[in-house]
Amino acid sequence: MSLKSTLSAATALTLITAGGAFADAHSATITIATVNNGDMIRMQGYTDQFTAETGIAVEWVTLEENVLRQRVTTDITTKGGQFDIMTIGMYETPIWGANDWLVPLNDLSAEYDVDDILPAMRNGLSHDGTLYAAPFYGESSMVMYRTDLMEAAGLEMPTAPTWQFIREAAAAMDDPENEINGICLRGKAGWGEGGAFITVTGNSFGARWFDEEWNAQFDQPQWADALNFYVNLMNDYGPEGYATNGFNENLSLFNQGKCGMWIDATVAASFVTGDDSTVADSVSFALAPNAEGVEKRANWLWAWALAIPAGTQQEAEAKQFIEWATGKEYIELVAANEGWANVPPGARTSLYETPEYQAVPFAKMTLDSINAADPTDPTVDPVPYVGIQFVAIPEFAGMATEVSQEFSAAYAGQQTVEEALAKAQAIATEVMEAAGYR
Repeated sequence: MSLKSTLSAATALTLITAGGAFADAHSATITIATVNNGDMIRMQGYTDQFTAETGIAVEWVTLEENVLRQRVTTDITTKGGQFDIMTIGMYETPIWGANDWLVPLNDLSAEYDVDDILPAMRNGLSHDGTLYAAPFYGESSMVMYRTDLMEAAGLEMPTAPTWQFIREAAAAMDDPENEINGICLRGKAGWGEGGAFITVTGNSFGARWFDEEWNAQFDQPQWADALNFYVNLMNDYGPEGYATNGFNENLSLFNQGKCGMWIDATVAASFVTGDDSTVADSVSFALAPNAEGVEKRANWLWAWALAIPAGTQQEAEAKQFIEWATGKEYIELVAANEGWANVPPGARTSLYETPEYQAVPFAKMTLDSINAADPTDPTVDPVPYVGIQFVAIPEFAGMATEVSQEFSAAYAGQQTVEEALAKAQAIATEVMEAAGYR
């Protein structure tokens, strides 16, 4: 079967009722909110098999990343009860689990093999040792680049490049006359979109959100270095309108052959080397970059995971679906139908022990990138928080979304970097003082 790797939110919403036709014929229907990323869309194509096996119908609500976060957060905090399963990540899961907003996943079957989940994923989706969400796939971030353009430029990508090399390579591969941008990166507002990318970029320049006393740090030179570097890089060698580009937009550009490099989620590797990519035969990978003299790299740690909101009337059915969608048999199902390169990556130890998967060209770099990410030690200087591309406190999502909007305005040329950083400092300081951290 062949499914598009990306969909617009509008197109994806046509899948809302996928599986819904079975609702009247079966004893139970579960409603799942998910993101419109390629692996999630692929999973929906196999839902009929789950329904045939279990008699449980599935209705999908498929949304763009920022919209999904808004919808599920509103629903969980207001106890709206719209969903039986939510697609959430490492930021929300421990916080919501601590608030008893999620059903513990401490009674999954022995066949499911919870211990097979990669420790980095299991730890990030747990609170006090209890798993509250099961990873559908796990990811870090890495460099994806065109080997043909790199060779033509007379350069060789290091396994562990610096930002300074990335800029040199972007300049060499940039070819406006042929609609090739030297580099494509996220600029889209949203804490988990462009906000995630600029946060890890800040880490790799020695920046941090807060010092050990919870003082905002956007007035420090490391942030000025990171943001100025990013803006100059993208203004010189990035695509027009990059301030509104997120994961899916850059994936589309890369697959059309319009990017020399793209630094983003490791999960994209199967799509840039897949049937929908016009450059699939000329793609290779490297670790996310660091600034010269800085030990931290611009890689994050994330899992898109399935969780059950407390209060659902379909808890047993929801757990059945989670075991099906995030278990070993689903991986084997996708491998049998679409090849090992297209299975959900980064979630299970056994996957990386499978000889067929070890032969996939991006498997090792994905695992190396995941293993290089440490949420308990995300920055050069000490910090009082856990999280690499986020700060694991309840106030972060709203605060970081506002900060990312200011940064996106700088990317769009609507204000200077200095103005954006001053506003970010004010936003973070006000939030932290109001919340009693200072």
